[in-house]
Amino acid sequence: QNPDITITDNVLHFRAQGHGAKGDNIYEFEIEFLEPVEPKPVCRMTQRQLNITVQKKESNWWDRLTKQEKRPLFLAPDFDRWLDESDAEMELKEKEEEKINKMKIESRVPKDPFKHLKKGYLIMYNLVQFLGFSWIFVNMTVRLFILGKDSFYDTFHTISDMMYFCQTLALMEIMNSLIGLVRSPLITSVVQIFGRNFVLFVILGTLEEMQSKPVVFFVFYFWSIIELFRYPYYMLSCIGIEWKPLTWLRYTVWIPLYPLGALAEAVCIVQSIPIFSETGKFSLGLPNPLNVTIQFPFVLQIYLIVLFLGIFVNFRHLYKQRKHHLGPKKRKMK
Repeated sequence: QNPDITITDNVLHFRAQGHGAKGDNIYEFEIEFLEPVEPKPVCRMTQRQLNITVQKKESNWWDRLTKQEKRPLFLAPDFDRWLDESDAEMELKEKEEEKINKMKIESRVPKDPFKHLKKGYLIMYNLVQFLGFSWIFVNMTVRLFILGKDSFYDTFHTISDMMYFCQTLALMEIMNSLIGLVRSPLITSVVQIFGRNFVLFVILGTLEEMQSKPVVFFVFYFWSIIELFRYPYYMLSCIGIEWKPLTWLRYTVWIPLYPLGALAEAVCIVQSIPIFSETGKFSLGLPNPLNVTIQFPFVLQIYLIVLFLGIFVNFRHLYKQRKHHLGPKKRKMK
């Protein structure tokens, strides 16, 4: 308990209260090292043992540990950590060869002259999207606290312009994935972005009757919450920063929010089907001899099936990502 460990004049002084061969007693000893050492030892104490690390002032081989030729009786070598000079030279040689091989491999890879430009573009893109969805989330939250349920009915008219901007800009994510600027799978990007834009531009944007329905609030709210964690995570990743709480949120909040968002989108589509049936909007009549009309409500019913298939694709991708980033780390075999 409370060990007193100091190094003065190249001598390690130790004194502590503990339970050992003499029972509960005060134990102390001194070790005078063969050559100069750093005066500040590093100590780590657990319930079973005390580890003291002493650093040499010069990295060279000693004939023995202590200045006195005869080793003290209480000292014993730890052969699990023992390393003789030949083994150390071999280990150093292997590290140097590994470093040289790594440099050779890196030299073969052509340097990208637009690397910094691409990184700057991705940082700005994610920052703009984060600010846009933050505005949406804060605006909707404030209106909800002030107006209560009344804010549900005019969500589209107050938020739609910013949502149009963010979701139109999100089309760049498909391009980024297509040209290999980011490692996100193309299919998942297409499913998510085109799914949202279909609801936003086709269902809500073309039907005034849908724009005042409460379901719009939940669609927009779930979308914005998800992006509050996704875009800052990607932005920090561009500059090599990982903030563990943000990583956990990025790969966890989707678990409840994606099903809720998908449910809100499905409700929105179901509520629009009678309106499209009544107005006949987007229904397509084929010319003779077919004389067949493709009803848009039927297309929406098919889309509902595709919607849930797309959610399954995104779920599978996000689950793999979560397992990769938050799962237990595998230890390398020596």
